[in-house]
Amino acid sequence: MFSVCRSVFSGLTCRRLEAPAVLQQHAFKVLSVGLKTYDVPPDYSDVVLPEKPKLKFFNKVPNLKKAKKEMKKLRDIQGPAKSANAFRWGQYGILAMGGGYLHWGHMEMMRLTINRRMDSRTTFARWRINAPYKPITRKGLGQRMGGGKGAIDHYVTPVKCGRLIVEVGGHLELGEVESVLKEVAKKLPFPAKVVSRESLAVIQQEQAERETNNQNPWTFERIARSNMLGIRKVLSPFDLHNHGRYTGKFFNPDRV
Repeated sequence: MFSVCRSVFSGLTCRRLEAPAVLQQHAFKVLSVGLKTYDVPPDYSDVVLPEKPKLKFFNKVPNLKKAKKEMKKLRDIQGPAKSANAFRWGQYGILAMGGGYLHWGHMEMMRLTINRRMDSRTTFARWRINAPYKPITRKGLGQRMGGGKGAIDHYVTPVKCGRLIVEVGGHLELGEVESVLKEVAKKLPFPAKVVSRESLAVIQQEQAERETNNQNPWTFERIARSNMLGIRKVLSPFDLHNHGRYTGKFFNPDRV
């Protein structure tokens, strides 16, 4: 019995010794077991979750004693945003890449979509826009021309290019909320994109580097200020101030 076990064991050891030699003859690579290396998880020690993490409800009509009619004032959506263009609370958000008006329905769509699909125990969201406050007038169907300005129909919030609409933060990474924010950004009335603190800093840095390292001396600013070929006749003060980077409510990122 002992001899039989010894022969079986010796046969197994011989097969184990012969296997690497066969693999080496056929140029196979023998994989060895090793330790896997994982990325270090992010540190959320400096993130403070507020008491009310969800987006608050906005009123459809502002609380005013007497609503006053206004002119269109398209300058409210033209040019770059000078406020709310940098992160304040969260790590991720939606950045407006053009100007436009947000209705109450857009804000309610954003509020319901984000609040329903976020985990309030680890995530919070904050508005970076105001409630609707600009009145939009409209005349009734079938009325004749004239007769003064129409009655107030609804209220909107004007948004300029480069303004943050919503901020999202907490103990989470971009991959967890990117799909939700992209879904919201597609339904806005102007082009928008999902950004983080790092990506927004990269966008601003690239734009500054392009302006500093520009090799073409014939920039829009130089041509306009020198009034070459009398171009000042067809340019507006708005174009001179923004150097042609904004055409109405649209943004031209390729123009330096």
